Amino acid sequence: MIVTAVALLATTSAMMARIQGQVRVIGGEAAPQAATAADLYFALSDMDAQVARMVLAGDAAELSGSQIDALGTYRGRSRQVDADLQRSLTTATGAAERAVVLELLHHLAVYRQRVWQALTAQSQAPPQPPGRLPPAALGYYTQATNVLHLDLLPAAERLRDAGEDRLDRAYARKRTTEIVGLALTAVLGAGLVVLLLILQVWLARRFRRVFNPALLAATVLAVVLTAAAGVVLVSQGRLLSAARDESLRPYLALSQARALSYDAAADTSRYLVSANLAYYREDFTRKSQWLVEGGGLAAAAGGPDVSAEQSGQVVERWLAYRRGHDRIVTLAGSGRTAAAIDALTGIRRGDAAFDFSYFDAAVDEIATARRREFDAALRDAGRLLAGWTVIPVFLAGLVVLLVPLGVRKRLAEYR
Repeated sequence: MIVTAVALLATTSAMMARIQGQVRVIGGEAAPQAATAADLYFALSDMDAQVARMVLAGDAAELSGSQIDALGTYRGRSRQVDADLQRSLTTATGAAERAVVLELLHHLAVYRQRVWQALTAQSQAPPQPPGRLPPAALGYYTQATNVLHLDLLPAAERLRDAGEDRLDRAYARKRTTEIVGLALTAVLGAGLVVLLLILQVWLARRFRRVFNPALLAATVLAVVLTAAAGVVLVSQGRLLSAARDESLRPYLALSQARALSYDAAADTSRYLVSANLAYYREDFTRKSQWLVEGGGLAAAAGGPDVSAEQSGQVVERWLAYRRGHDRIVTLAGSGRTAAAIDALTGIRRGDAAFDFSYFDAAVDEIATARRREFDAALRDAGRLLAGWTVIPVFLAGLVVLLVPLGVRKRLAEYR
């Protein structure tokens, strides 16, 4: 009986300590790694969108405000990319992940060099109308955006997939620990309670003492410890599983859709910069179809945590931007490039820049709320598990002390 109580103590404390460590891995390593990789993909997409805005504005005085805004945003996203890559290198768990990060650093250096060369070539060439690049600048810019789409984004996607795989593995390991912990706690706890009851029955029959306060208290403590440990294991498991399925995974999906929306919006600028190259019009159409008709935005922005009005608002605001894109393409196709650029860079409702910012604000509101909900669930799980490496020692220790105390009085009658 004493051995069973000690085994229950050791098992419960060890399992709780292991789960606490696994929750810390999920909250401090696996989930941040997946979120960082998703953030990296988004930041790279927006960074290139800002480059497209900068080369489109050129040195036109009337577009200086757009040029300054794009440059500031580019620098901010560039710092964000650097920070994400540093975190990714720190949290990488294997040689393959570190190799992807190093590959990203290499391609990022090439990308930045091509961007600098494009802006330098544009500034050194004779002034051009907005939207028209000197051949050298256009060549460097095309190389930069090719590096982004052929090298940077695919590598960032691999890193994102690796982060999500690590998160799934961390949850799977924790789930295994929960199942083993529940099984061992239930078996040892039930065994201890049965042994205590058998001892009380034997003492009652042998010494004709029906009521044994010490053994009764030990039995109650064993039941409390077993039931409480089971409740904590099940509750924190459900809490974190719900947080993953209802907050973190939707957050990652929305980050992916958001990154694609930035890349699609950049195609509007690329179309004008490339002198109406059909590829960028078709590329925008393909991405927009996935966002709307493919259910990308509806699925990523919808869910039990978001009202139908909120998720519908995201789709409607993207459709408003798409209408602006179509108007810009029509203006450019009719030779009215200046009017197309004005519609793209204007800050009035109905202009593309305004509509996209309006759309992105709706997306950011949902994404921020989901991230907060996941962080809150992690804190709640931590509170549930707090102290559970010590609580079993206290309760089971009392059981170990109460059993000899309950038996001693009966054995003393032999003296």
